Amino acid sequence: MTTPFVPPGRVWADLPGSAIPAVTSERSLAVVPVGAIEHHGPHLPLRTDALIAERVAAAAVARAASEGIDAWLLPTITISKSDEHHWAPGTLWIEGTTLLDQLVQLGQSLRITPVRTVVFVNGHGGNVALLGWANRELRRRFGLRSFAMPAGIVPAGDGTDGSPDERGQGIHAGWAETSLVMHLAPELVSPDLPPRNVPERIAGMRHIGFNGRPVTFGWTSDDFGPTGVIGDPTGATAAAGAALFDRGVAFVAEALAEIDGFEFA
Repeated sequence: MTTPFVPPGRVWADLPGSAIPAVTSERSLAVVPVGAIEHHGPHLPLRTDALIAERVAAAAVARAASEGIDAWLLPTITISKSDEHHWAPGTLWIEGTTLLDQLVQLGQSLRITPVRTVVFVNGHGGNVALLGWANRELRRRFGLRSFAMPAGIVPAGDGTDGSPDERGQGIHAGWAETSLVMHLAPELVSPDLPPRNVPERIAGMRHIGFNGRPVTFGWTSDDFGPTGVIGDPTGATAAAGAALFDRGVAFVAEALAEIDGFEFA
């Protein structure tokens, strides 16, 4: 039998199709970065979420593979449910049900391969609820093991180590995302950072808010002002971004190791 040609790296789309049945198995993990193309203030690129998700996922797949886990990096889903930024020129978004159909059909495509596990590494908050829905659909319809996780635990700035205090509300184009892009693609960050834009009234509430507060609400990013920023980018640094990136890669790699050994019973 001819040995299949396998290029260096763990990139699914770089393989010839004929190699897939030979180099993957039921234990393989298909890792899918999910991002967005959306407004991130006047200082960050539209592809911020896709950039972070893809780079974190790629590094985590490489680390997991070095530890013996059969993980493969699939192409990034870049256009997703970004309708909270529908008002902003440049944002490209699709309906949630359209994205759900895409994720389900991705699972359907995997059925003709040996792979039985799909992992979504998500860089965009607007996709979170929908990815939970997709997990259930992929399990129910195709029997896949399906998982979703953030591309690292990206906190709001808390006022320590030089970060601004975003009062738990830094969720978009603020300190963390700006720092990450400064680290990953500094040439894409404008030197003129927009001012702090933290929703102070919401920050003072106990139950309503972002980042784990139990009461959620419908919003679009222009509800908080014309820049689209929700947070404080002014204290962002590439060094902080490097630390956040390393933490994200470690988190995703550790999660892939748990997924590799996951059983329902």
